[in-house]
Parts: sequence; structure tokens; C-alpha cells
Amino acid sequence: MVTQNRLNGVDVDRLVATVQAIQADPNLARFRFRAHTDWVSGGNAKTRIQGFYGAGQEDTSRATPFTLEGDEPPVLLGTNRGPNAVEAVLHALASCLAVGFIYNAAAQGIKVEALEFDLEGDLDLQGFLGLSDRVRPGYEGIRVRYRVKADAPREKIVELCDYVQKTSPVLDIIRNPVPVKVVLEG
Repeated sequence: MVTQNRLNGVDVDRLVATVQAIQADPNLARFRFRAHTDWVSGGNAKTRIQGFYGAGQEDTSRATPFTLEGDEPPVLLGTNRGPNAVEAVLHALASCLAVGFIYNAAAQGIKVEALEFDLEGDLDLQGFLGLSDRVRPGYEGIRVRYRVKADAPREKIVELCDYVQKTSPVLDIIRNPVPVKVVLEG
């Protein structure tokens, strides 16, 4: 009979094995994620995400693509078919922080019963609309509040969250400039 060491829904033995495999061969840590987006109408667009390259090979585990739909609210001339792009950024940040928190808690033997995030981002449309060169088109600031119910003291939870912030890919993307190249094809 095989037993798994599971905590917070995470297979801790596989997590440890993954870390050890990457320590032995750092090339396994290289990933390339992809997305394809089609404009639908107005502010509405649909993105398909399926395959990616990682752990030294093309991943084909997703039989069908994930579809994400984005739109704008009516006040911004959209039809509310999905969250707008800057709202999707808040989702990506919260999702990334949650994964990092839960995986690292599991690795440290901390049982988490509940974890919640509330995010707010402030944006001035003058930048997006090209009305001001002094106003950036993106978020001016993002605030994240979290609540956690776990079997660890508050100091340990704060220490864990500090570590998660240092290792979160999405938080890093938001905090630090990432080179982006946009090219017209055809």
C-alpha cells in the first residue's frame, strides 16, 4: 500500500522530489508559457491557453484548451462578458500568491484551513486615453489584504507571506519591468 504525504491538497513528496530534480538539473526549471488571443467585438477578446514547454519537454497534459474571456464594463463601452484586463491582473496576482502560500505552507508542515485575498488597484484612465503624458496607463498602486486560518503562530504566517512575496512570479512581474517585444506579423 502506497501512502502519500498530502497537506493542504499538495502532494508534499512530489513537491520535494520536484525541487530535488531541479537542484540536480537546473535546466528543468526553464518554462515557456503561451497564449493565443482573438478579438471578438468591442472590448471583448477570448484567449486560449493549452500547451507549454517545461521540465525539459513540451507538455501535452491538457486535452482541451482553457478559454479566458475579457471585456469591459458598460461604463467603459463593454458588455461585461468577462473581467477587464487589469482585473485579470488582480486575479493573476492573488492566484499566484495563494499557490505560493499553500505550497510553501505544505512544505513547512503548516496546515491551512482557509486563505482569502482582497485586492484593490487604482488606475487613472487619462494615461490609457492618451490625455496625459504624466499619468501612467497602468495601476498606480495595488493593495493586497489577506486572511488565513492555519495551525501556525502569527509570526510564522507573516514570515511565510514575506517569503511568498519574494518568490511570487506574478508579483515580480508587477514590481519589476519585464522586457516586452510587440511585433506586427505579415
